[in-house]
Amino acid sequence: MCAYVLVAEDDQKQAELARRYLEREGHEVVVVADGRAALEQIRQRPPALLVLDVMMPKVDGLDVCRILRRESDLPVLMLTARSTEDDLLLGLDLGADDYMTKPYSPRELVARARSLLRRGQRTQTDPVLRVGAVHVDPVRHEVRSDGRLVDCTPGEFQLLQAMAAQPARAFTRDQLLGYLHGFDRYITNRTVDVHVMNLRRKIEPNPRKPARLVTVYGIGYKLVEESPRVG
Repeated sequence: MCAYVLVAEDDQKQAELARRYLEREGHEVVVVADGRAALEQIRQRPPALLVLDVMMPKVDGLDVCRILRRESDLPVLMLTARSTEDDLLLGLDLGADDYMTKPYSPRELVARARSLLRRGQRTQTDPVLRVGAVHVDPVRHEVRSDGRLVDCTPGEFQLLQAMAAQPARAFTRDQLLGYLHGFDRYITNRTVDVHVMNLRRKIEPNPRKPARLVTVYGIGYKLVEESPRVG
């Protein structure tokens, strides 16, 4: 899958590293060094994916994401040197689809980009949400894992559908709770954990070592094609 990817990164070495690995994957890559240039480039020629650093001059990555979400649903992979929970949650709440903390593995960057690009290629003519071997059909209200039909409760289905619609996005427990209103009578953060545990039993090859519905420590959960490998 070849795509046009915009990298907004003011660190020249980091930008060159990202460009080189993404081009090796077959993508066309344009690099800009500040947030204002990123917004101008996006408006002139919208990319299929934006790789966005948080700490940039003129307009920082958080403001770029805030402005962009008023105009577009362009997939955004955020890069940040900040690792506190509040900083990460802010980026996700502003509309970033996924994030990576520095230093990161270039191979993982490519894998995350690949996942977001696949999400962006889905068309409305095919309502089935596919994340690797997990398929969620909102029309038929069906879930399949490795081709096998899986029985899900209404709450489980809502959570899985939400995560399948945005693969590799890290959802907080509070965000996932928002999808359960009307499906679970008594809901707490623990309710999300129970649903995730039950879903893992149904969609994971080995529920004790989740590789699809994975934990994002300090944040919550996300659905991926496979657990990213670092290195």
